[in-house]
Amino acid sequence: MHIIGAGLSGLSAAVRLAHKGIPVTVHEAAGHAGGRCRSYFESELDCDIDNGNHLVLNGNHATLDFLRLIGAEDTVHVPSPADIPFVDLVDGTRWSVRPGKGRIPWFALSSLRRIPGTSLKDYLQSWRMMWATDTQAIKDVMPTGGVLWRRFWVPVIAAVTNTDPAAAGAATMRQVVVETLARGEAACRPVFFPNGLSRSLISPAVDFVTAMGGQVRFNHRLRGVQKINDTVSALEFVQDRVDLSDNDCVISAVPAAIAKDMFDGIVGPNAFSPIVNGHFRLKQAFDAPPLLAVVGGTAEWLFSREDVVSVTVSAAASLVDLPSETIAVRFWADIQAAYGLVGVAMPPFRIVKEKRATFLQTPDQLRRRPDCRTRWRNLYLAGDWTATGLPATIEGSIRSGAAAASAALDQVNKMSGST
Repeated sequence: MHIIGAGLSGLSAAVRLAHKGIPVTVHEAAGHAGGRCRSYFESELDCDIDNGNHLVLNGNHATLDFLRLIGAEDTVHVPSPADIPFVDLVDGTRWSVRPGKGRIPWFALSSLRRIPGTSLKDYLQSWRMMWATDTQAIKDVMPTGGVLWRRFWVPVIAAVTNTDPAAAGAATMRQVVVETLARGEAACRPVFFPNGLSRSLISPAVDFVTAMGGQVRFNHRLRGVQKINDTVSALEFVQDRVDLSDNDCVISAVPAAIAKDMFDGIVGPNAFSPIVNGHFRLKQAFDAPPLLAVVGGTAEWLFSREDVVSVTVSAAASLVDLPSETIAVRFWADIQAAYGLVGVAMPPFRIVKEKRATFLQTPDQLRRRPDCRTRWRNLYLAGDWTATGLPATIEGSIRSGAAAASAALDQVNKMSGST
């Protein structure tokens, strides 16, 4: 079995197949695994940072299953109960979102537990999302104004879909709500990666694949594909060529644009949205929650880990083309206000811009997502841009790899005559 790409979706497929005893070779063009979900050493900060900040919740069962399978479950931290702090920088109001234990959001009946300035009617109107169709955007199914919208839905929907919240597809957002908020507090507990994304999700996955007899070939760039009728017959790399046997399958786990260029006839999303991240290393660790949602500023989510504060802004089209120094000044002002660090000089920083971080998750782009199966009998697709039913997230990436692996395994069994 050959997997093109050692990002999270490719590694997810490789791990599932290796676990089933299938010989796997992962081909990665870069010199490292992880793609857009990895850690690296940043010389300006003199420490390891994640190339992006990712919000994972305890209801993301595929991610937790993946961690258990690769033996990395003990590398994450899941605080209990769920308690996600927010701050509104416009007026300094602070509150926490604490979902109830059950599926019915009884907390909304209490003004003391609702988000400040909201009413029960606001919550009831939001529930219209649960009846959304695939053609509807958020603006078609719920109010896109008012306090609840500004203080909760805007930061949450933007973070989940990396799309302007009003224009984001309602059906995929509904599925996120079904699997997290609608399941109660236990499914809403944040999952933190205190040692970084690579040490939890990437390195253990590579180690698992190799321990099971598989290979991960770095700096092995695919430059062409040979096809005969309905079958991919050979993979042409810069260094060599791999001829495929009748029982060989290929899982393409590369971005949509690359898959489209490499495999004629692949249709996928063709509009993309940026994310801007900022990392600041303070002189010493300080007492702060590991996650803080910010309303009314430039920053949207703050992640604190020892002496490093990281900022994430999704759907950052208005920000991504600004100079990094300008962005850093804005981020630092929000960090100061959010954490009460007024008067503290801006520390060393690193701004990371991902101009094509995910595809634009509007209804029309969501309808362009392909199934993992293709018109070639031995070619399958994985990636957060495929039809997972979820937004382009870590959870979606892992599920896409698992789905492609399952489909490929079915084909292998069919060709070998297994039941």
